[in-house]
Amino acid sequence: MNSPRTGPSGPAVIAMWSPPRCRSTAFERMMIERGDLTVLHEPFNVLASKGSYEIGGRVHNSETALLDAILELARTGRRPVYFKDTTDCRYAGLLSDPRLTTAIQHTFIVRDPAEAIASHYARNPELSADQVGFGHCWEIFELVRETVGTVPVVVDADDLVADPAGIAAAYSSSTGLPYLPDALNWQAGERSEWQVFEAWHRDAAASTGIHDRSGVYADTVANNPRLARLHAVQQPYYDRLREHRIRPAAAPTAGEATA
Repeated sequence: MNSPRTGPSGPAVIAMWSPPRCRSTAFERMMIERGDLTVLHEPFNVLASKGSYEIGGRVHNSETALLDAILELARTGRRPVYFKDTTDCRYAGLLSDPRLTTAIQHTFIVRDPAEAIASHYARNPELSADQVGFGHCWEIFELVRETVGTVPVVVDADDLVADPAGIAAAYSSSTGLPYLPDALNWQAGERSEWQVFEAWHRDAAASTGIHDRSGVYADTVANNPRLARLHAVQQPYYDRLREHRIRPAAAPTAGEATA
């Protein structure tokens, strides 16, 4: 378990990194439903894409300033901070900041790259190898593992949809959070924090829990040579990350979960 800093009720800041289209937003929706976390949606991706990210009414325009704000929120807020972010770009300023590894507990979610690539290409026909994101995800994983000296938590999306309760229980145990089974179900609907990338989160907005909503795509790694080349580059990173995935745990009963 990787937990550089903890608060009174568990980790002060938990990050989940994900290549795009790896069901990370559905996982984030579950974390929102818990109700015991302050959840930030893709702060560094929004900063990279839009030039700024707002926390508590203050706008931040650099990775250093945004990291400052996240850590301050964790110090002064009443709840631990959880943020989900994507690795379709490389956050150079963040990677060079030592607080990234000393002040944040890092976790990861990945998915079979063939599925992630087909889903991503359907929304972004200009998709590049960097934007697929498994290489950037592996870079963060390796930085954390080498600096902290422990293996970060990795969730495989296939395991998540096969056994949501078991993976949620294992993730909670691995990160020091209480297991809250009621968070596995929620009301469908848009979230204000998703509006900046609204088109990318329609499946999550329509969901009421974690289910396999894999689509059927005209272009896949099997029939599109360019996607096949992207897949060949990204698959080894996925394989390395998947080696460290957590396994489903026996979910506690309702009484045990809230004890």
